[in-house]
This record gives sequence, structure tokens and C-alpha cells, in this order.
Amino acid sequence: MAEILAALRSLMASHSPPLDALVVPSEDYHQSEYVSARDKRREFVSGFTGSAGLALITKNEARLWTDGRYFLQATQQLSDQWQLMRIGEDPAVDAWMSDNLPREAAIGVDPWCVSVDTAQRWERAFAKKQQKLVQTSTNLVDEVWKTRPPLEINPVIVHPLEFAGRSVADKLKNLREKLGNEKARGIIITALDEVAWLYNIRGTDVSYCPVVHAFAIVTLNSAFLYVDKRKVSTKVSSFMQENGIEVREYGAVSSDVALLASNQLDQDRGVSSGQNRVCEKDTSEEEENYNDLIWVDPASCCYALFSKLDADKVLLQQSPLALAKALKNPVELDGLRNAHIRDGAAVVQFLVWLDKKMQEIYGASGYFLEREGASKKRLETNKLTEVTVSDKLEEFRASKEHFRGLSFPTISSVGPNAAIIHYSPQAETCAELDPDSIYLFDSGAQYLDGTTDITRTVHFGKPSAHEKACYTAVLKGHIALGNARYPNGTNGHALDILARIPLWRYGLDYRHGTGHGIGSYLNVHEGPHLISFRPQARNVPLQASMTVTDEPGYYEDGSFGIRLENVLVIKEADTEFNFGDKGYLSFEHITWVRLS
Repeated sequence: MAEILAALRSLMASHSPPLDALVVPSEDYHQSEYVSARDKRREFVSGFTGSAGLALITKNEARLWTDGRYFLQATQQLSDQWQLMRIGEDPAVDAWMSDNLPREAAIGVDPWCVSVDTAQRWERAFAKKQQKLVQTSTNLVDEVWKTRPPLEINPVIVHPLEFAGRSVADKLKNLREKLGNEKARGIIITALDEVAWLYNIRGTDVSYCPVVHAFAIVTLNSAFLYVDKRKVSTKVSSFMQENGIEVREYGAVSSDVALLASNQLDQDRGVSSGQNRVCEKDTSEEEENYNDLIWVDPASCCYALFSKLDADKVLLQQSPLALAKALKNPVELDGLRNAHIRDGAAVVQFLVWLDKKMQEIYGASGYFLEREGASKKRLETNKLTEVTVSDKLEEFRASKEHFRGLSFPTISSVGPNAAIIHYSPQAETCAELDPDSIYLFDSGAQYLDGTTDITRTVHFGKPSAHEKACYTAVLKGHIALGNARYPNGTNGHALDILARIPLWRYGLDYRHGTGHGIGSYLNVHEGPHLISFRPQARNVPLQASMTVTDEPGYYEDGSFGIRLENVLVIKEADTEFNFGDKGYLSFEHITWVRLS
């Protein structure tokens, strides 16, 4: 790590202007949570492998910010060259840079890897000391990363209507109506799952997430897909043409955004695709002026593309596709239910197999059924590790219909490792299973008809009274949230407390959110809604046909961890009364594995 930091500091010093600090975010050009191997720049410079975090390198310091899910993991992975900054406990990165870097300091960042709202927030913080955010023309990390993985050419796949439930034409029509309502003439779509959902395509460009590295631009008249054309087969090309979508090279998005800004993109295309327009009549000059905004999602659009637009003519607002994607259609809901039935069968098969092996190999008393006079004698013929049992779970899933892979790296954790909230076992260093320790596994799969995510915590021996009390508190919180009924308009911030109250009674808590949306054969973490103590959980109310997880937990560093997770579908509740004519909501559990 010392050599990497030294090489970066040399590039910072020779940069024009010289950089006082360099920010290395976790995100790729699309502000993704999970990124491809060649985009793991923050991991490369810091050695920290968690999915969330930000590295800051100054002339003589290196600091890494991450959230409560990763405090313990970061402590273990960071070298003494790095200092951990705990989000929520230590100063935020923009406040730290503003307070600790010199007046008029130049702070560099690759503008493709930072969102509009993040960059603008930093610029506001820097103003008080005339510090400057410098957009580097190249990514400095890439210049020192000699072993950076090569670009992969993975095919774009059409997601069949039998699984998608809505046609591309219908989605484009609805999107253009929303553009018109907001006086916008175009939208830049940068989030990978939104591009995939809108155009009914999937891919394998990012491990665990069936997405394609692509941008999209949709105007009132046209639609574009920006992707490496080597990934596009004749079949996919025909599908795009049928839906009025022009395929352009991935790198062309930059120049096309500039054309969009000057209202030349449709003219450059040479044709107007009437089939997907909001209305068939010719657009008058008056209407052209009326619809003059470019819609950009400040959380997912990179600063590089935003910088090519006229800021006075940009609608900075959450993408309309975020909510549209979260509100599952009936076909998607049926698919998710069916996927969870198959997935539940695989997890139960795994638990039965594991229970039997724990008894056979370790003489455990058993999880499902205690053996009479179980022997504690260890049989040396075989052993189970966090990785080998995780592989077995994947094997059970892989036998199910429509299986396409895992939805995230399986968290398979024994004893103290279960206290690392997003623990990732490695074959060389992972722990052996122990009949006297808690075993926590958080896992999920991608099926053509749905995405799954489930966590169970088990013990194959005799848990301590403290472990049982903690498990019971987590279970009570899980049940309290899962059985909740609440009025329309309620957000996830209001419900988060339900899962924590049983823990709070003991003075216990957990540092992560309680629930996130789930994609339909898309990302395992999906917004815009969530159930959490974090302020952003107030932004979007929970609505019928959304999915959300219910996953409270408790973690004791160095001892054990407990988490229980089901996937829920939000539905209308059949209440005896309807105060205020609001309508009430409740949850349908679609995870089919017993909790205890």
C-alpha cells in the first residue's frame, strides 16, 4: 500500500494544478453500489473490500470513510498507512477537508466517479476557504494500477416480456409523459438498473447484478442506448430498432450530452421516431421552448456529464424511473413469489444437509432435531468451513429453475466473524464451523423471475443465555415490523423503530438500516424507499406493490452476530376501519424458511 500511495502522491504533485488531496470514491461512472473488478479503485488503493466507502489521500495522510456496517471489517483490513473515519461518529469527509486542508487547496477527483449532489455539496463546503474541486482529466488511480483487470465484452440480453411484465414502448410512453409534466425535453439515465429496466435488457457486466454498462438518453422524440457495440447481437439490435432506440457507442454519451444541451441531438439523429412520442402532432416552437429542461438525477448522474449542461436548464430531481421500477407490476410480483418459493426450498435443503453434517462430523446436538446422547467427539474424516458450506448452499440454489447466479457474495460467518456485518469469507483464512458457536448466513440469488435475499442465524449446539436473549430480541423486532399496519403516506423512517424497540429495552441496537427494496432480476439493493433511521428514509413513502426487506440484527464484536431477514411485499391492508380515508398498508411475507 505504501508504494501505491507514494505513486499517487507523485502524480498529485505533478498534476496541473498540483493537488493537495485526491478523493477516490467507491463508485463507477454510474454511481453503482456494486462495481466491476476493474472499477474497484478504492479497494485497490486502500485494501478495504467493503462495498461502501471513500478514500482521501493528502500529501501526508490517508483516510477512509465508511459506515457502521463496515467499522470492524475496515479496522481489520486497513494498514497502518490508513486512518479509519467512522461515518456518523467522525466528521464528514466534506467537513474534514474544509477544516483540515489549506486555504485555496486543490482537491482532485475523477468527475465520472462522483455524483452531482456529492460534488456540489463539497463545493459548498470548500467555499469558505476558497478551496477548489478539481476535475482530473484522467483517473490517477488507473495510471498507477498496472494490474487493472481488462475490459470484458459480455453480451446484452433481452429480458423477455413474460418476466418483465411491461413492454419497452409502454415504459417509454409513461416516461415521456413525465418529461412533459416537468417541462423537460430530455432525460439522461445513468443508473445501470434503470437503463436495464427501461429497455428490458440484462447483462453480466457487474458480478451479482444482471446489468449492462450503459447510459441512456430519452427525449420527447428519440431514445438512445450507449453501450459497447461489441456486446450487441443482431437479435438485440433488431429489438432496439423495433422499439425506436438507437444504439450508439458507450463513449459517445459525452458528446451527445453536449448536443442534447444545445438541442441538437434529435437533429443529429436525422429522424424523429413518432411511434414513442407523447403526442403525434408536430411540436411547435412555443412547445419547444416550454419543454426546455434536461432531467438529471443528482444522486446517480456523474459530475462529468452534468458539467456539459447549462445548469440553468437542468431539472435536478430524482429519476422518475426509480419509483416506477420499485412499484412492481403483477407479473413481476408473481415472479418474485415463485422465485422465493424455489429459493426457500434450496435454503431448507441446505439447512437440513448442514444439520446432518454438524451432527455427523462434530457430534452436534442438532438444530432441527436433537439427537439422543449426541457425542462431542470430532470425526476427522472431513470438516466444514464458512466457504465450503457457502458453496454447498449455492449448489442447492443452482439446481432450481431460472437460476442465474448469486445476488451478492454470500455472508457465511461463524462466531466472531458474524459480528462483521458484511463479512466475506476467503478460502485461505475462513473459519471452521463450530457446534458451540452461532452461524449466520446472509445470501440470495438471481432468477429470471426475481431476486432473493434471506438471512438466518442458527446454532447447532447449546447457545448461552445471553445469545438466546439477544436472538429473541432480534426476532421480536423482526416480527413487530413484519406484522405492522400503517396508513398510506408512511415512510420507512417512521417504521424503523418497530424493529429496534425490543433491542432498546436491553440497551442494544444495530448500526445498519432495517430494510431495502429488492429488484426484479435486478439489483438486490433497490430504492428509492428504505426502512432506516437515516434521514433519506423520509424521502419516499412506502407504497403498495413495493418490495422491502425486514432485517434487524445485533452484533457483539469479537463474540457473535445475529440477523434475521425476510423479503416482504407491501400490500393494501384489510382494516376494520379507515380513519381519515387514508387507506392502510401491511406486509406479505414471501420468504419461505422458518425463523427458529
